[in-house]
Amino acid sequence: MYELTDPKIIKYLCQKYGFSFAKSMGQNFITDANVPLTMAKTATDGAEGIIEIGPGFGTLTAPLALNAKKVISIELDKRLQNVLEETLGGFQNVSFIWEDCLKVNLGELIKNEFDGMNVSVAANLPYYITTPIIMNLLESGLPFKKIVVMIQKEVAQRLCAAPATKDYGAISVATQYYSKPQIIMNVPSSSFIPAPKVDSAVVCMDILEKPSVSPKDEKLFFKLIKAAFAQRRKTLVNALSGSGAFGTKEEIAKAVEMQDFSPTVRGEALSIEDFCTLSDYFTENGGSF
Repeated sequence: MYELTDPKIIKYLCQKYGFSFAKSMGQNFITDANVPLTMAKTATDGAEGIIEIGPGFGTLTAPLALNAKKVISIELDKRLQNVLEETLGGFQNVSFIWEDCLKVNLGELIKNEFDGMNVSVAANLPYYITTPIIMNLLESGLPFKKIVVMIQKEVAQRLCAAPATKDYGAISVATQYYSKPQIIMNVPSSSFIPAPKVDSAVVCMDILEKPSVSPKDEKLFFKLIKAAFAQRRKTLVNALSGSGAFGTKEEIAKAVEMQDFSPTVRGEALSIEDFCTLSDYFTENGGSF
């Protein structure tokens, strides 16, 4: 079996199959063997089935297949078919879907291919499409055990950020609504071919059995979060009044006061529990939304 993190092997396979890295697809292949091993060990902890997104040359797929009962890998770039037939040909528990992962019906996939198994997702995500894929997975409501992804380090920090920190934002609250995220390792740009301009990190999101809070109106809850961070340097009162979705400025100021928040508090200071409480206040007391 090939050592798929060896730069010489990567270059050999590129030459053999005439493969060139597509910048438009965010293709950067890992050269640190510890990264896929750690990701695979984490993703298969408690899960027999794995959905992988973006296998590349199979660097992560191989250790996943060694630790899971079944791996289905989703890949958009059909140029990789011949490469993967060679690098992963010895595995009988790996199959591929050649499609855009955002267009794959994951619910049907789990039902048809992973019946009775706990399923996790593992992925080396292109930077340009990281957030849409993560939110699609989290919002799907599918019974994933965990989601383990390697993404841009700055994005990883935002997913895991605590209130009142510079990285805390709407994506932090949304991620922590559905999961318990944790950065499990940092990966410098020098660990890739070709080397990207930024560092990466591996995040493990343990999916919660139920959301971390229970807003009375989930749609309003997320509308509130989006508005609070849309202009994060503004006070919460000004940010919400500027959205035009939560009543007059006076009504919003009263709502903030009723939660014992400072009149000048910013959205970045509120915890997910605070957002839930404020959202419920608006739900119960109405407004122009």
